[in-house]
Amino acid sequence: MEQIRSLGALLDYAKKIGAEQGPKKLSVAMAENAGLLSSIEEARTAGIAESILVGNADNIAVAAKEAGVDLANYEVIDVRNEAQMGITSVEKVSSGQADIYMKGQIHTNNFLRGMLNKEVGLRKGKNTISHCYFHSVEGFDRIFFICDAAFNMYPDLGQKADILQNTVNFARALGVAEPKVAVLAAVEVVNPDMPCTLEAAALSQMNRRGQIKNCIVDGPFALDNAINEESARTKGIDSPVAGKADVLVVPNIESGNMLAKAIVYFAKNETAGLILGAAAPVVLTSRADSPRAKLLSIAAAVALSAFEKK
Repeated sequence: MEQIRSLGALLDYAKKIGAEQGPKKLSVAMAENAGLLSSIEEARTAGIAESILVGNADNIAVAAKEAGVDLANYEVIDVRNEAQMGITSVEKVSSGQADIYMKGQIHTNNFLRGMLNKEVGLRKGKNTISHCYFHSVEGFDRIFFICDAAFNMYPDLGQKADILQNTVNFARALGVAEPKVAVLAAVEVVNPDMPCTLEAAALSQMNRRGQIKNCIVDGPFALDNAINEESARTKGIDSPVAGKADVLVVPNIESGNMLAKAIVYFAKNETAGLILGAAAPVVLTSRADSPRAKLLSIAAAVALSAFEKK
């Protein structure tokens, strides 16, 4: 497949998957919000995904009326206890009745408890589960994947390797055949006094030894010479990743969160997010996200689900 270079193109690709393979199925925990149901309805009418709506059936009905959504097109499962909503919803995915686990109005802790439940959750061995923000930014010819800016706070080297591999697999699902991965720091040289630069060098070597696959990893990079070729040339950095990075691996959650939100608020962009590394795609959106951002996250989950089932 061709590389998807914008989130608008991602939406078109998800529609193509739906047309060729049939729509994927979402299991939505606490689907009791009109804006959320508007996104879910748009995904349904576009042929991208159908949905199972789990939550208080009375509240779902009120939200559906507000959104102008006909619940005859959905399976609604009436659950009144919030913690149980997560369990019921995730069980639909782990049992194969749905393809994607999605957060509605449920509190994040209850949603994640469902995902990590030992009996019916979506843990996949000892792999680190991680989050990826992905952005199309005006002026750039590719999608940027930032990991991990929302889930793992201070990952160690082994966890960073898992986070990196999770994100590479996702980028490949969007047609990036061999993602270029920049491991970020404040500087582009290894400095023994800056642990994240040592980890960047180690991740680069792990990639060369085949421990991290299907990508090109290099670092440390400062942000400018990771994404801007002129900056990389000025600094004299000779690397296939320099100025051309697709995946940006951040040192910790603070730096990642600030980078992702700087893109959102300082640039003309489209942004969405996904949890990676579980046994199925997981859509963890904020209640403050726009319906468009929720729809784009659904589209990404559909693309990842199709890729993983090849």
